[in-house]
Amino acid sequence: MPSPMPMDQNSSAAESLNGELTSAYLYRVIAQREQEPRRRHLFEELARDAESQAEHWRGVLARAGAPAAPFAPSPRARLVALLVRAIGAERLTHALTAMKVRGMSVYRGGAPRGVGALPSEHDEVGERHQPGSQAGAAGGLRAAVFGVNDGLVSNASLILGVAGAGSGNATILLAGVAGLLAGAFSMAAGEYVSMRSQREMYEHQIALEKAELEAYPEEEAEELALIFEARGMPAGEARVHAARLIADPRQALETLTREELGLNPGELGSPWGAAIYSFVSFALGSALPLLPYVFWRGPHALGAAIGLSAFALFLVGAATSLFTGRSAAAGGLRMLAIGAAAGAVTYAIGAALGVSLS
Repeated sequence: MPSPMPMDQNSSAAESLNGELTSAYLYRVIAQREQEPRRRHLFEELARDAESQAEHWRGVLARAGAPAAPFAPSPRARLVALLVRAIGAERLTHALTAMKVRGMSVYRGGAPRGVGALPSEHDEVGERHQPGSQAGAAGGLRAAVFGVNDGLVSNASLILGVAGAGSGNATILLAGVAGLLAGAFSMAAGEYVSMRSQREMYEHQIALEKAELEAYPEEEAEELALIFEARGMPAGEARVHAARLIADPRQALETLTREELGLNPGELGSPWGAAIYSFVSFALGSALPLLPYVFWRGPHALGAAIGLSAFALFLVGAATSLFTGRSAAAGGLRMLAIGAAAGAVTYAIGAALGVSLS
């Protein structure tokens, strides 16, 4: 008679079984949608591997006297499958990773590379695609530019709306400070929750990868080799490369995290860092249209706020050309036009409300 497993281990095995079967279901959906032969072969093989790994967990449950229930895809899995059929897997990499679907790194280009990788032409190609400090710096600069832009447009529009209602300078300054603080805290809270949720999902996926590596390292090596093949490495070299990486548990987990999940384990993001970054960038943008009201009184403050906001909007729009490839002048004029339209609308609404409420 089989010895019963503790309930938590039983539940964990059942969860792993369901996860593998869900992965196999989604792999087959991706393979059916995929037009590129090497990728289609990758996902067909990953489906077979997932079904084989599901048999491992079925055996664990059977030996514990807890036979598995029949599998049926969850509503969430069916929805993701529907979206894959409609728009393709490439646009759903984050959702698929969260559903324990591996191999999403094939949609991000580049050839495989890992610590201690075999020297080959693939490593030289892959070097150009690895995330690093330069990519992180570019992402931080982009976030700063758009954070300043959000604060600038929103608070300038708020100030113009209050000014349009005929409010005095003290009221406008109070409303602007309130808008700055409310917007900055809102942005910071949103970024914290978003980054915290993302990091927890990534950490959960890495923990699952570690458990699978301990449970069936040979199958994980096979999956890794399939991913290498799908990204252009010859089959024999891919298997040797995967076997060498899997032999070192620490290196194996890092490589699996990169290649199967498409993650850099050292760059999962800091929730507090993202929150502080968002707060500061939004606050800086929001403060610009407020400065004239700190130093001047009367109608001159409104004119100065409009002029300073227009100048800053043009500079921010010009800065976006670093990321869009458009000319700086075109980017600056476009952002100036957008900000002017938002300010004009809020000023008109404020003026109309000021008249109707007076």
